[in-house]
Amino acid sequence: MREDLCGWRKPAVFGSAVVSHSPLESAVVFHLGPVPITGTVVTTWVLMAALAIAALLATRRLSVIPSGVQAMIETLVSGIEEEIRGIVNRDPLEFLPLLGTLFIFLVVANLSELLPGMHAPTASIETPAALAVIVFFSVHVFGIRRHGLGGYLKGYLKPNPLLLPLNILSEFTRSFSLMMRLFGNIMSDALVIAIVVALAGLLVPIPFMVFEILVGLVQAYIFTVLAAVYIGGAVGSIGK
Repeated sequence: MREDLCGWRKPAVFGSAVVSHSPLESAVVFHLGPVPITGTVVTTWVLMAALAIAALLATRRLSVIPSGVQAMIETLVSGIEEEIRGIVNRDPLEFLPLLGTLFIFLVVANLSELLPGMHAPTASIETPAALAVIVFFSVHVFGIRRHGLGGYLKGYLKPNPLLLPLNILSEFTRSFSLMMRLFGNIMSDALVIAIVVALAGLLVPIPFMVFEILVGLVQAYIFTVLAAVYIGGAVGSIGK
């Protein structure tokens, strides 16, 4: 059995038999005290550090008249702002740090599978679960900030107080759905590419890799849009 740089266990071949492992299984790289740190967690840390460094380098010499990298960054930020404004029907500045960072991280994380020896952290359950938890708490933070604790909690009694249990349950089920949608799509896409590479060699899967780029971008967009919709519902700018 072999492990890639990100801790996913590759199938081991014994004679003509291929021994596969669950995609939910992630190898432990080291322990931080009693806490096991998996390869997926390490990859996530590396990507976050790389994005932070890239952001610092790209924004350290900003000018009034943008050119080159600054122009590209401003175009990206403006595009994200307009998308958020179209969803939440409010000034996007309040939501941009969370949703913009979420989208950029997801794009990089989803496409990291294309690098040799890398495994997309979003193809393991830990990272989508962590992102879904962030969105879950962010929704309530924005809602309470907008309406106050009492006013926000009253929203769960609408349109009928009898629906309170269902309204509460929906908060958890939609976060679970958000997690599983991202995990299932990225994991299955990576699994298909791995199978095609194993059976057909390196050149044949190139069209599949183009499809993988498309899937990665679309899933990053869908996850971010759904997070924006949930936040818009919490602040009352769209139907909850």
